[in-house]
Amino acid sequence: MYCAQFVAGRCRSCTEIELDYSEQLQHKQQQWLTLLEPFTPDQVLAPYPSPQSAFRTKAKMVVSGTAEQPVLGLMHSSGEAVDLTSCLLYPTAFAPAFALVQQFIQRARLQPYQVAERKGELKFILLSQSSFSGRFMLRFVLRSQNHLASIRKHLPWLQQQWPELELCSVNLQPVAMAQLEGDTEILLTDTPYLAEQLNQVPLYLTPQSFFQTNPAVAAALYQSAVDWTTHLPLQSVWDLFCGVGGFGLHLASSRPGIQLTGIEISASAIASARKAAAELQLEQPEFMALDANAFAMAQQQAPDLLLVNPPRRGLGPALCQQLLQLAPAYLLYSSCNPHSLAKDLAQLTLDYRLIKARLFDMFPHSQHAEVLVLLSKK
Repeated sequence: MYCAQFVAGRCRSCTEIELDYSEQLQHKQQQWLTLLEPFTPDQVLAPYPSPQSAFRTKAKMVVSGTAEQPVLGLMHSSGEAVDLTSCLLYPTAFAPAFALVQQFIQRARLQPYQVAERKGELKFILLSQSSFSGRFMLRFVLRSQNHLASIRKHLPWLQQQWPELELCSVNLQPVAMAQLEGDTEILLTDTPYLAEQLNQVPLYLTPQSFFQTNPAVAAALYQSAVDWTTHLPLQSVWDLFCGVGGFGLHLASSRPGIQLTGIEISASAIASARKAAAELQLEQPEFMALDANAFAMAQQQAPDLLLVNPPRRGLGPALCQQLLQLAPAYLLYSSCNPHSLAKDLAQLTLDYRLIKARLFDMFPHSQHAEVLVLLSKK
């Protein structure tokens, strides 16, 4: 796929974009097979491909330039502000949305943050679109509340111009370092959720909840979790690091009567999972806002299936050891970092057999991938 910004050297985020897509998949699969080789998996499926463009429904844009001429994109190492509003990774509806955001910045006179001088207020805009409804969530990441009154004042204009804007919020990130967002979120609209739906399962996204950037591949990932476990004798499932409940809700909705426990540290994500579970009329789900590591460490009895979707760092030695002691019949592990997964498998396969594995190309044109593995107790 041709990208003028990449060719000009202004944006190098898509490191593999000059390779033919089939070659990208081949390289990723070979690296994945190399990582899996020591664990002798029973079955490794072909990689699940992604659309090559317009697949990314989340944008994280650095705001630079001035209030009169804002630039949405990134800052090149040379100090040049790079406009990424026409990036091919985003759906077509993003370009007019970005244009409205730029007009809003001008209208509300929001001063972009200048890193070197540590002046200004507006650091990032975070934009998400629901693949289900086409509606948007917009977040302004500010250094302080200095521009909050102006945003509130001019927001009705933006909502009038942009009827698809479902949710708008301000996030406060006061530290000078390159940290994407802070702890404080100020909701500016009546609607607290952006409704999504994958495989007929409702999901509700809140401003600070994690959700996959590629809904087409995420849908295939969740469906694979259902398909891989449909024949297993399961009465209870734990979904650790469950986010808004994507995996657990898919499994519970496909297996009526299953006892689901979802654990996630984010209270807003748990509220989203509970809302979706109620809509699905699930019989006995339990979603709790707790630290997943601490929860697992405190347990004495295991479920039939323990599902984990940890951050990039993986589970780590202590949690892996606890899972071995709990000894559930099956483990389903989704990872956005195959290398940390391989480190965890080195421990887990002491007592578990790797029966199925697949790579999902959640991040085309990059070296990153999402992977899913199913293990059974030896």
